[in-house]
Amino acid sequence: MKKTALYPWHEQAGAKIIDFGGFLMPVQYAGIIAEHRAVREAAGLFDVSHMGNFYVRGARALEFLQYLTTNDLGRIVDGQAQYTLMLYPDGGIVDDLIVYRVSADTFFLIVNASNCEKDYEWIAGHLREFDGVTLEDRTADLSLIALQGPKAMDILDRVFPGAGLRNLGSFHFSTISYLGSEIMVARTGYTGEEGVEICLPNDKALPLWTALMEDGRQDGIQPIGLGARDTLRLEMGYSLYGHEIERDVNPLEARLKWVVKTGKSNFIGKQACQQVEIDPRNGLVGFAMEGRAIPRQGFKVFNSDHQEIGKVCSGTMSPTLQEPIGTASVLAEYMAVGTRLFVEIRGALQPASVRPLPFVHVERA
Repeated sequence: MKKTALYPWHEQAGAKIIDFGGFLMPVQYAGIIAEHRAVREAAGLFDVSHMGNFYVRGARALEFLQYLTTNDLGRIVDGQAQYTLMLYPDGGIVDDLIVYRVSADTFFLIVNASNCEKDYEWIAGHLREFDGVTLEDRTADLSLIALQGPKAMDILDRVFPGAGLRNLGSFHFSTISYLGSEIMVARTGYTGEEGVEICLPNDKALPLWTALMEDGRQDGIQPIGLGARDTLRLEMGYSLYGHEIERDVNPLEARLKWVVKTGKSNFIGKQACQQVEIDPRNGLVGFAMEGRAIPRQGFKVFNSDHQEIGKVCSGTMSPTLQEPIGTASVLAEYMAVGTRLFVEIRGALQPASVRPLPFVHVERA
């Protein structure tokens, strides 16, 4: 099992550790609900160093990534990032990822931990079509720390005085110096709250984590495990690979049409997306249960006539709303807000209804 550079801190803090994507990762410290509320009300610190980190370089790097991904990288400039997808030719999803444009010929990619090896092989397998483009795996060398919550930027300003990081726009990033190393600070995150994700060398991770925790104590900062990370992203309706998106799901049937630019030049999976665009059969919806039964991934979804119409992708008890919520892939005709659904839970059909996403609207400065 792999361990992040911050693993000794998690262990000393008494975190509950689980296997996630081949890494020993903290799933919770004080408890999922307490950690969730800390992020919504103050600030939380996440170790997400298990994510994959690649550099793509070369004079044709932009052309290469335009062919490999669904969004339009021609819309961003140096210092900007973009959420996007890689698809198989049939439109199934290889992975979702964020691409950071460092320069015209250098791009940094962050991919899902569970897909790291597969993604590397997929990207490398297409390099021969683009002379001079190189791929470098930096996953083992870099750590990734996320600072999220309404107090996050106050803490960041105190730890990095004068750096002007508060002025970064959404999906913009800056490279600054920290303890003699260059680190990347990006206005991205997976919670819907204000905050940043910081990519830095492994040997600088513990000093920065410690500094953020110590400075943030006055604001109520808490270390956050994977459990609260999941409830936070689900309240925002954010997709997770292996749940809302996976190998046999077309992005246009998973609320991701906004990152599939079928009008740009050819990319892998484009024709499959154009076909689904004409007549989507399924769609992704948010829903809330009428009772207290909690839906879980894979549970069957039925209509009012007790006909099976889909399946649950994610489900939890929302700490903010105090009610069971979830996402489901259902037939397109059942996607309207307010539509009555029934989820099979422990052999009984429990009533639910389609809700608009996100479930929670976050006030941001």
